[in-house]
Amino acid sequence: MVVIGERDADQAVALIRALRDVRDKMITQVNWLEKNGAQLDAAALRRDIHEAQGHIIGLQRRYLGGAVQSQPARQAR
Repeated sequence: MVVIGERDADQAVALIRALRDVRDKMITQVNWLEKNGAQLDAAALRRDIHEAQGHIIGLQRRYLGGAVQSQPARQAR
């Protein structure tokens, strides 16, 4: 079993926060793209959003014991 140190957990929290910020900006951008008729670009960006969310969940599970902090993902339509 791998023991996760406090420093690792702190770094994971910082990375999760950064990924959430980028994900939220991508959601804003995908919404704009959809409203402006760029569905193909929006679909590609939506895939990236889902990938980022997967990384966030993986980091939370690995370094934070699955603890999910109270910052829900904004929805990409």
